[in-house]
Amino acid sequence: MRIGLVVDSACDLPHEFFGEHRVVILPVSIHIGHEEFVDRREPQATLEFYRRHLTNTARAETAPLTVEQIKELFLRRLVLEYDFVFCLTVASSRSPIFDNATQASLSILNDYKAARAKAGVAGPFALRVIDSQNIFAAQGVLAVEVARMIRQGDPPNRIRERLDALIPQLYMYGLPSDLYHLRARAHKKGDKSVGWFKYAVGSALDIKPLIRGHRNETGPVASIRHFEEGARRLFRFACERIRAGLLTPTLCISYAGELANLERLPGYLDLKAVALQHGVEVYASVASITACVNVGEGAVAIGFCSASHEFGQ
Repeated sequence: MRIGLVVDSACDLPHEFFGEHRVVILPVSIHIGHEEFVDRREPQATLEFYRRHLTNTARAETAPLTVEQIKELFLRRLVLEYDFVFCLTVASSRSPIFDNATQASLSILNDYKAARAKAGVAGPFALRVIDSQNIFAAQGVLAVEVARMIRQGDPPNRIRERLDALIPQLYMYGLPSDLYHLRARAHKKGDKSVGWFKYAVGSALDIKPLIRGHRNETGPVASIRHFEEGARRLFRFACERIRAGLLTPTLCISYAGELANLERLPGYLDLKAVALQHGVEVYASVASITACVNVGEGAVAIGFCSASHEFGQ
């Protein structure tokens, strides 16, 4: 059986991974003023977007593919190339991509037979839309696991069972660098969690919130003074989770900027060494434009699957 994997462009993984595993990307359009940029997870294009639009990203509008656009992509290409497709989306609480893909799947399953018959492709087609219930680097962890299972020949029902077990144990921890951007973005979306007083105090004292994503919820779990100290604590915590035992041998890290700057953050090289010692593969990538729009330049995020825990424990 030919099994394919589709993710949206908020999924943070290295560009090479998408090519090696033939992962299809649902792009997200970014609108700033009269300009439009389509996020297709191309690192150099992403960095160029950072350079050109950084001062305006907090005011950007994001637009995922519509129901009709997703349907057209499947019927034109995916129902012909695969017999089963997993469509893994960003958290449904943060984006309409899951709802759009779910709605499109109903039409796709009704209409695929004609497309396959016309192309001379025999047999049935099926797909499953899955809400990762998480964002950015955490999405990447699930994509790596699905790609691994496809490569080793696991059937769709086993892959689905594995995802059902992992999603409740999937965590994202993110550390923003630019508090002004975070507040401006929150204000635009009507989120009052970063109010003026918190922003003023945080800016004056250089306090950064550490944000956790888990089961369709995101929110701060710690406040850390100075970004470098926050990165050190975040990477040290990731080392602790690795030593405690991850549920998949995968750690995804994304950075909103040049990866050379990620390498220089305190504690990062120690994290890579601990991961190597414990057989955990680290996937470092330039954060998607969607991530940059929401959390700002210089933000770092990690994703992993782990038993229930609290930050620092």
